[in-house]
Amino acid sequence: MNKVFLIGNLTRDPELTETAGGVSVCHFAIAVNRSYTSSEGERLTDFFNVTAWRGLADTVARYTKKGSKVAVSGSIQIRNYEDNAGNKRTAVDVIAQDVEFLTQKSQNQGDDFYDSPAPQQSAPKKKPALESFDDDGDIPF
Repeated sequence: MNKVFLIGNLTRDPELTETAGGVSVCHFAIAVNRSYTSSEGERLTDFFNVTAWRGLADTVARYTKKGSKVAVSGSIQIRNYEDNAGNKRTAVDVIAQDVEFLTQKSQNQGDDFYDSPAPQQSAPKKKPALESFDDDGDIPF
């Protein structure tokens, strides 16, 4: 089974393109903090390249930007290629099957999706005034 779940922040704005056949593809990268610190006490971070296709690609490109926190579920794809110097290289990519947006709406200002008016908060309620009562010291029971 090839399944991966990652939660992290976009390291750059997503790049939306189309294939020659007109299929949407979105490339983005996320930074994921490790759950432990190094021997020097530093929190280490891993960086993952993510690819989303079709409708998911359009949605990710529209509603995320650099710094957005997302949860990605998908699979890992390994590809081999040759760089410009003729060296053989290996790249590991995450192919997204689902992306959940975790950034709060107020942190993505400027996006039409997030521009809905904020709920109005009512004024703080006053405490009711206490009424005095005559305590003659008799216990009623």
